[in-house]
Amino acid sequence: MGTVSLALVALLAFLLGTGVWICLGLLGTGVGLLTLFRPQMPIEKLLAQQAWNASTSMELLALPLFILMAEILFHTKVAESLFNGLAPWTRRLPGRMSHVTVLASTLFAAVSGSSAATTSTVGRITARELIAKGYDRSLVTGSLAGAGTLGFLIPPSTIMIIYGVLAEESILKLFMAGIVPGALLALSYMLYLAIRATLNPSLVGAPPPPSSFREKLATLRGEGLAPLLLLIVCVVGSMYGGIASPTEAASVGVLGSLLLGVYQRALSWRTLGQALFHAAQTCSMIGFIIIGAMFLSVGLGYLGLPRFVAATIQGLHLSPFTLILALLAFYVILGCFMEGMSCIVMTLPITLPLVLAAGYDKIWFGIFLVLVVELAQITPPVGFNLIVIQRLIGGRIGPIARAALPFFLITATFTLLLAVFPGIVSWLPDLLASRS
Repeated sequence: MGTVSLALVALLAFLLGTGVWICLGLLGTGVGLLTLFRPQMPIEKLLAQQAWNASTSMELLALPLFILMAEILFHTKVAESLFNGLAPWTRRLPGRMSHVTVLASTLFAAVSGSSAATTSTVGRITARELIAKGYDRSLVTGSLAGAGTLGFLIPPSTIMIIYGVLAEESILKLFMAGIVPGALLALSYMLYLAIRATLNPSLVGAPPPPSSFREKLATLRGEGLAPLLLLIVCVVGSMYGGIASPTEAASVGVLGSLLLGVYQRALSWRTLGQALFHAAQTCSMIGFIIIGAMFLSVGLGYLGLPRFVAATIQGLHLSPFTLILALLAFYVILGCFMEGMSCIVMTLPITLPLVLAAGYDKIWFGIFLVLVVELAQITPPVGFNLIVIQRLIGGRIGPIARAALPFFLITATFTLLLAVFPGIVSWLPDLLASRS
């Protein structure tokens, strides 16, 4: 079995090192391993079967719809509405309008499902506005890098959908499990911003004029937060209220985003075509990666590698927390060189049995993986959120990565906290299950 492990690492490293697409690297590794160690297997039939199973899964139907919804919202005036609507409510808080980035990212994440979409949509308004108002550039870029990752944790989440399909777990339960950790992580970011601003008030510029309660209420009207809040209630509320499945809620979200774009007079046939094209591109990429991952997973299962690795790790008699600490370090290192979703689909066949044997369940591990993907999003040199921010405001990746470091440490610490108190993840799903 050691020969199989070495062949796996060598093949995968070689294929990915040549610069081929991730999906082709996964498929090529699976084909190569089965050809070497199971030459009697009908590889072409197995590949066709796994491609069909992966591409016809009903649970995956929600994925392109949520991606399309995020693409449509990107072309609306939702970013302007979020900034103008949230700014008056934060002017008296320690840290003042630096909290707008976190709050706006949290709200947009509830209708996006994508970290990159959240960072790009929120950042194109908040980053420039806050820097222009005298807020420290490092503080602004760091908070945007960290808060943008909430697009994966706060449901609906594309990563959770992919994990749910690969791990054969309820997507709705994963969505529910992400609410409390997402809210707590957002509060952790805001607490850090408040402490930094209290210790060094010059980071947040001159104090703005106070807003009256009437002005704050005005931000909830038609041109403010009301349309987006209504969309969140329709999408998220319909799922948790038992009215709609994730796929049906995604359909409602697409319709709601279209109506929002028409209402704001921000959507044209050209921008709608761009949204459809970009959504198709993203879905095709994810679909090919899922096919490659499922084929490799099945191939490794036939070779017995996951069982061998699980037995080897169990023989080390690691405590559950030590195992999670090792997996966190492993994913952080892997995230330095690979995109987060690719890390998950490539390693899941091996890491999931280990975590289940340690006593954690699939729901908890799904949230753990989302958090490590968030860390990968702000880890140079491949951290995608860092690249998005660089495109928005310019500059070099190095200073942006240093600005994101405090939020990286907060997220890593929070991930370990969930390992010590896994009930934070399971509390809401268990509560709703007991009442249903």
